[in-house]
Amino acid sequence: MSPPVQPINRIAKMATVVLALLPVVLLIVVLGLCVGSTGVDFDAIYQWFSGKENSQMISDIIWRIRFPRVLLALLVGATLSLGGLVFQAILKNPLAEPYILGVSGGAAIGAIIGIIMGLSRFPGVSLLAFCGSMATLLLLLLMASGRTALRKESLLLSGVMVNAFCSAVIMFLVSITQDSRLHSILFWLMGDLSLVGLDQTLLLGAFLLPCFAVLFYLSNAMNLLLLGKESARTLGLNAEAVTVVLLVVTSFMVSSTVSFSGLLGFVGLVMPHMMRLVLGPDHRLLVPACMLGGGGYMVLCDLLARTLPQHGEMPAGVVTALIGAPLFIALLKRARP
Repeated sequence: MSPPVQPINRIAKMATVVLALLPVVLLIVVLGLCVGSTGVDFDAIYQWFSGKENSQMISDIIWRIRFPRVLLALLVGATLSLGGLVFQAILKNPLAEPYILGVSGGAAIGAIIGIIMGLSRFPGVSLLAFCGSMATLLLLLLMASGRTALRKESLLLSGVMVNAFCSAVIMFLVSITQDSRLHSILFWLMGDLSLVGLDQTLLLGAFLLPCFAVLFYLSNAMNLLLLGKESARTLGLNAEAVTVVLLVVTSFMVSSTVSFSGLLGFVGLVMPHMMRLVLGPDHRLLVPACMLGGGGYMVLCDLLARTLPQHGEMPAGVVTALIGAPLFIALLKRARP
C-alpha cells in the first residue's frame, strides 16, 4: 500500500487545482454576463461598470436576466458533476451518471406532478422531485442486485430501462396536460435555465452549499469505497452508513436542481471523466475540481445555447446532449472487454 499523502502536500494540491480552475471559471462567467441576444455587448457593459454609462436597461439585463441565469448554471453544473462523481465512486462504474441511471428522470416525474398540481417550486415541486429520484434509485439498485460478476453490466442496463420507463411516464403526464403549462413543461424537459429568478436561485444555493460541504468532507471516504467495502471496513470506515449518506445527499442535490432547471443530460459524465484523466482518482481533488469545472462547463453550454441560434435560443439540454452523448458512446466502447 502506498504511503498516505501528507496533509500539507494535499492542501497544496487542492489549492493548485482551485487556483488553476478559478480564473477559467471566472472568465466563462464574465462571458456569460457579457454575451447574449439583447445587443448589449462587452463595450456597453464595460461602459456601465466603469460608470461612464448609467443605463437602467443594462442594469436590468445584467442583474435580472443574465446574472441569475449564470448563477443557476454554476449551481446546476456543480451539482450534476458531483452527482456523477459520487455515483461513479459508489457503484464503481465510470458510466454511472444521474441522467443515464434514470435518477434525473425520476426527479422529473415528481417535478412534473408538482407542476400539474400547481404547487410552488419550493418546497412542493422540489419535495416531489426528491421522492421521485429516491424511488427510481431504490428501483435501480433492486434491479441491479444479484451476481457480482454481472453487477456493472446489469446496473447500466437497469438504468437504461428505468430511464425509458421514466420517459414514458413523462410523456403520459405531458399528454394529459391541456392548459398553458404544457409549453413550459416541454421546454423545461429539454433543460432550461431561463425560468428562475434571482430569489429562487439564491434559495437553491442555500440548500446546495451544505450538500457540497458534506461531499467534500466525505471525499476521502469515497477513496476508501473504491477499495471495496471489506477493505474500507478494515480501515475503519462504516461503508454502509457512508453509502446511505452519499446516496441521500446526492439524490437531494440532483432532484433540487432538476426541479429548477429541467433535464440536463450527461453533465455528470463529461466533467468527472475529464477531471479524473487530469488529476487522477483522488476524490479529495476531484470534488472541488468537479464543482468548479462542472459549473464553468454548464455556463459555457448555456452560453452556446443562447448564442448559436440566429433567432431566439435553444434549451441548454440540447447542447449538453450533443457533447455528452458521443462521449458516452466512446466510453461505452472503451469499457467493453
